[in-house]
Amino acid sequence: MIHRIKELEQLAMELEPSPHDRKIVRKEVVTYTEDFLDSLDKAKAYVHSADNGAALLDSPIGENPIPISKALELLRVNVDTPGLNPASGGHLGYIPGGGIYYAALGDYLADISNRYSGYFFAGPGAVRMENMLIRWVAGMTGYPAEAAGNLSSGGSIANLTAIVTAREAKKIKAKDIERSAIYLTIHAHHCIQKAIRIAGLSECFIRYVPLDDQHRMDTDALHTLIQGDRQNGIRPWLVIASAGTTDTGSIDPLEQIGAIAQSQNMWFHVDAAYGGFFLLTPEGKQKLKGIELSDSVVLDPHKGLFLPYGLGLVLVKNKQQLLEAHKFDASYLQDDKTGTTEEPSPADLGPELTKHFRGLRLWLPLKLHGIKPFRAALEEKLLLAQYFYQEIQKQGFETGAEPELSVVTYRYIPKSKTLLTPEEINKFNAQLVHEIQSDGRVFISSTVLKGNFMIRFACLSFRTHIKTVDLLLRLLREKARGLEKMM
Repeated sequence: MIHRIKELEQLAMELEPSPHDRKIVRKEVVTYTEDFLDSLDKAKAYVHSADNGAALLDSPIGENPIPISKALELLRVNVDTPGLNPASGGHLGYIPGGGIYYAALGDYLADISNRYSGYFFAGPGAVRMENMLIRWVAGMTGYPAEAAGNLSSGGSIANLTAIVTAREAKKIKAKDIERSAIYLTIHAHHCIQKAIRIAGLSECFIRYVPLDDQHRMDTDALHTLIQGDRQNGIRPWLVIASAGTTDTGSIDPLEQIGAIAQSQNMWFHVDAAYGGFFLLTPEGKQKLKGIELSDSVVLDPHKGLFLPYGLGLVLVKNKQQLLEAHKFDASYLQDDKTGTTEEPSPADLGPELTKHFRGLRLWLPLKLHGIKPFRAALEEKLLLAQYFYQEIQKQGFETGAEPELSVVTYRYIPKSKTLLTPEEINKFNAQLVHEIQSDGRVFISSTVLKGNFMIRFACLSFRTHIKTVDLLLRLLREKARGLEKMM
């Protein structure tokens, strides 16, 4: 047995490369990443590919290693080339993030040290850091000092955490579900519907509140729906507002919704995954007034703070409610004597027990940059949206509502000798999106509003500047005119 153990030890030691081997691999990886960053200005935002990276499957996982050079080439050709390039400033399609460099170094440090940030007992410094970041965001949101939260993998888990907390706080039991009601709009992010289902609440009455002309929740309609449900013996218990919808960037009337929720003893949740960090700007702070009235809120640092994908944040105003919904004890954790007296442990405040030390990817760039450039970048995006909104109209495009944040919806109605049907107009704009995506220098996306195919300008990448917006304006003008001539 001892002989076999020593044989296995020698093989297993290959998992601990020597300083020399680490240096070789690290040098090649850093060279690759530097080349990637240096070529971003010239790289396309979207690349159509015949095989979509399928050649990656020609190198299956096997017993024997391959050199780092070959691994990086597989990555370059099959992963970092085809499809959407989320690191590009030309990503104007969905709600872009960014991937700022110092966040990547934070992840590198977190991965090397492999600090455990689930329990204060095991990683007091890591937990302190994450809780400090949560308190910073809570202060920005207008939450009290006793609020608590959790750093999650993104808005989906963050929203699920909030909805589960609301369910427990409002004591919604299985026997109550079929006589309870949830209120939201059709523009609530689809992860909300997923969270409702995962939380076992899909048999609640799901009330989709009508929208006003600005695609925001109609608060008069909300009040009417609530009153009607109460008269019919249905319990209204949760209202979910959006602070920056994905489709249009609209902000629901947070102050009015908060007042209604409070008067009706309902839980008020705000999904501010996209729009929340605009609170750092004077304009955003004014537009998001009322967010402090919520019982829970979600913000995504991998959106509004331009971090790499994989970091959402949920806040709950009442820490005890978050603890009661998620804390659980296990006998093998009995050595943890700290409890929540000094710093609450993230594992007690969310669904994850084992989790990446996500706080370092946020803490390091905030410390190395300071808040000022983040605020400047967010203000820039607000102005770029206004600029695009004004300029695209000058080119003969029809626009949706004036942008509240950094999303603009628009479409082109081609001039024709015959009256075009709505279907023909939709088809034209779908082809226009295809033409822009095929060009690849800028990536745009679309949605449907009241049956109309609308194109979306979604500006949030920290690498997007006026030069890129002007390029998109030129491409839209040229492609629209070209398609029009072919009609």
